[in-house]
Amino acid sequence: MAETDNWKDQLQSKIADEAEFIVNAFCDPDPKYKRRREPPCRGKVIKVVPDGHGGIDYMYAKGEILVRDDYLERVLEILGHRPRYELEQTRGRPLPRVIAGVTRLTDLGNFETVPAALGEIDARLGVGIATPNHVLTVTPGTASHCPATEPEEVYDDIEPYPSVCHDNGGAGVHIYMADTGILQGVVDSHPWLTGVRGIPDPHEAEVLTGTIRPYAGHGTFAAGVARCMAPGAEIFVSNVAITAGSVLEADLIPGLEAALGRGVDIFHLCISCMSRHDFPLIAFREWLGQLRQYGGGVCVAAAGNSGMRRLSWPAAFSDVVAVGALGGDWRGRASFSNFGPWVDVYAPGRDLINAYATGEYKCHVAPYKGEVRKFYGMAKWSGTSFSTPIVTGLIASRMSRTGENARQAAAAVLAEAQAQAIPGVGPVLLPCCRDADPRRCCGAGHRYCCAGDSRHCCGGAAPHSCSG
Repeated sequence: MAETDNWKDQLQSKIADEAEFIVNAFCDPDPKYKRRREPPCRGKVIKVVPDGHGGIDYMYAKGEILVRDDYLERVLEILGHRPRYELEQTRGRPLPRVIAGVTRLTDLGNFETVPAALGEIDARLGVGIATPNHVLTVTPGTASHCPATEPEEVYDDIEPYPSVCHDNGGAGVHIYMADTGILQGVVDSHPWLTGVRGIPDPHEAEVLTGTIRPYAGHGTFAAGVARCMAPGAEIFVSNVAITAGSVLEADLIPGLEAALGRGVDIFHLCISCMSRHDFPLIAFREWLGQLRQYGGGVCVAAAGNSGMRRLSWPAAFSDVVAVGALGGDWRGRASFSNFGPWVDVYAPGRDLINAYATGEYKCHVAPYKGEVRKFYGMAKWSGTSFSTPIVTGLIASRMSRTGENARQAAAAVLAEAQAQAIPGVGPVLLPCCRDADPRRCCGAGHRYCCAGDSRHCCGGAAPHSCSG
């Protein structure tokens, strides 16, 4: 498919608004050119490929491809370049390495566009030898690139939902969250976030003035949900998705690779994308290979919010725990959640409540575009971004209780989820504090359920009466 500049005309209004926001954030146009129709771009030019049905097929960086090293010389020949050694000698620097096994090329040689270059490479070497440098974002929605909802207002002084456990679950477990960083002021003001560390959210300064930008607080909110399930866990929130909640694959992987040596037990990812031809992300695949060699670590990832069966990466990798979302009653799949045999487990993801910034937020996508919402340190938010930390927290809690490593604990938790699968949905995990009254729990030990009767799982918001 050729690159096009009229992609907005082919998208639903909400999706077009969100995609435009991300494209502009990557571009970072010089303010003095704002009045021009097409401002020069000082950053990355992001291309959007419509799917033909009002949504987005995938997004990628213009002029960049990722190439498997075992085919690099042949790809360079196809592009019209000299061999790697000669090319590096001439330029005086090595070609940029993403991770061992994958190189990023930013010169397409004889080809003007990424689709043209990849089309020729596909024809001569096969699909998957080279791929676009895909844009991943915090759980894309409706085949777009946004959370399932924008944050919603709640009452002042409201409690988190699901509520905070008090059993010190997760003690000694190290969780690395690839997200948007943390709002330190918010972390300091909520007791269940005490001790959470991370790289500052890039919008921290604006938040201090009462202005909340889109995606600000996403990592803080997700960390809060995980801490409610595992209050003793050590959580570090990176800020890989600092550009409108998004990051390029080639920029994500080095941070994940560096984190392998920090004693991380659970890699928690709330970023995802759909890819060209649904092919697996090649640089991420190499990183997963390193994680397997690393020992007992595990990767947990959000399935995404497109409401589709289509594969979403990295969650769709077989050795990643892919988490979908349940709706508000906790008995059915949320309408926005991706689904299919590649999704391993579903957890509550509709209308969760947790820590957020204080100030005003201006909605930026239809149908609420332009609406101003006011927040007082808490918010209600929906998406697989927030069902995922429930699963991460339950794995961490089990690790501290049983002494299992992350991979063993994840397998046990998924077996538990399979044992209580909901027909038409799949394996399910509900929030449960292990200090809860066992007489109020189902066989799997979930709060808000009637003893011995899984049909009366209540979801916590409006409990049913226990019969018998």
